[in-house]
Amino acid sequence: MRVFSGSLATETNTFGPMPTGLASFHDRGYFAAGKHPDHMTFFSGPLWAARLRGKDKGWTLIEGMVAGAQPSGTTTRHAYETLREELLGDLKKALPVDMVVLGLHGAMVADGYDDCEGDLLQRVRAIVGPDVVVGAELDPHNHLTPLMTGNADVLVCFKEYPHTDVLERGLELVDLCAATAQKRIRPVAAVVDCEMITLVHTSRQPARGFVDRMQSLEGKDGILSVSLTHGFPWGDVPEMGTKVLVYADGDAAKAQKLARQLADEVIAMREQLTPVSPGIDAALDEALAFDGGPVVLADGADNPGGGAASDSTFILRRMVERGITNAAVGPLWDPIAARIAFEAGVGARLPLRIGGKVSPLSGDPLDLEVTVKALHEDLVQTGLADTPTSMGRSALVEANGIEILLCTLRNQAMGTDLFTGAGCDLAAKKIVVVKSSQHFYASYSKIARHVIYADAPGSVARDLNTLPYRKLRRPLWPLKTAAR
Repeated sequence: MRVFSGSLATETNTFGPMPTGLASFHDRGYFAAGKHPDHMTFFSGPLWAARLRGKDKGWTLIEGMVAGAQPSGTTTRHAYETLREELLGDLKKALPVDMVVLGLHGAMVADGYDDCEGDLLQRVRAIVGPDVVVGAELDPHNHLTPLMTGNADVLVCFKEYPHTDVLERGLELVDLCAATAQKRIRPVAAVVDCEMITLVHTSRQPARGFVDRMQSLEGKDGILSVSLTHGFPWGDVPEMGTKVLVYADGDAAKAQKLARQLADEVIAMREQLTPVSPGIDAALDEALAFDGGPVVLADGADNPGGGAASDSTFILRRMVERGITNAAVGPLWDPIAARIAFEAGVGARLPLRIGGKVSPLSGDPLDLEVTVKALHEDLVQTGLADTPTSMGRSALVEANGIEILLCTLRNQAMGTDLFTGAGCDLAAKKIVVVKSSQHFYASYSKIARHVIYADAPGSVARDLNTLPYRKLRRPLWPLKTAAR
């Protein structure tokens, strides 16, 4: 069997302050056809799975371009069309093929394209024709559209949030696509819209039990695959929202019945899915009152994994103003401050202006007297599904009893080695503030005595009613209005 695999993926925050251009893809991970490294990268799950399965089955695997960008603002038309044409060109060179498996995101938005994945899949289908099996692995924070489901035979979303199951879902996708190509199954899709937006943290109930139940249904009674699309609330596109996707083996009615049943279950527990989010001072009060530490505060509003700049100073400023010590904060994306720290050298003490550089949602810069504690030419943290994530040239500085990690490549906090690799002793800290919404949890929950999801200003604001939506087609809970 001849199999083609490639990837084009980013998550677009249409309210984000910075556009996503070609440089953003090269910073996060760009590999031309046949140049993918000998380890899995975050959006190459299907390619890596095809390598694993194909090795034993004697497949001919043709590897196309793999490109992923850190979430940010709207992707430029030039970047999307350039990378799309490169990937499609790789596919044309690979023909004929029996199967195409792609690593996508599902919430990529570009100038002139509200549905990049639907556009890409439609073009893939036009190239390979109706008889070639086309499948894609998606992030659950996607905008599931009819164009996507109509042009793919199988779509499989990560089930876990944090996304620790990239390879498992890649293997699931490849296995289903192979069975389809071999005429052993005939996947039929059903999608039910929950008419809501929610954050489904699978690290806690009731989401944990729901995902376990979803998986228990697969492979039984003709049900092939079940995915829960959380939706990506910070993407202002018509199809944004939470949906259930079910594939049954040749039975549309069975797929529809189960999708409707599961959607009703999600709707019934929507209030319980939303985490408690105290404001900055309330979150700090809660952390200080907790007996022991470290207490981890998630600054999700400034999460670069959701398209924020990761340079906001709102929480750090209050910590300094309140005299809070024995704390760590990071990663702050501040290439300028990091460079100055490198120029000064380890042990230097100097005034440093930190953060607050990109937009009003970054807050004001914070002027501090800092000591340079450590410098790393390329600090690498353990990312999701054990994929390495570079932070670039990074500096650990200390001011007023708070250690601050400054980085030059914009990535969220995922592995605890983000700090410990720079020499910061997290276990000894009272408070650790991470720029992340939920992906930090897989690693930081192992050392945290308590976790708080703080509500602060930022590009990934938790109060969705503060966002100026324009394109939503219908009211979605908990939004008070569909559009402004």
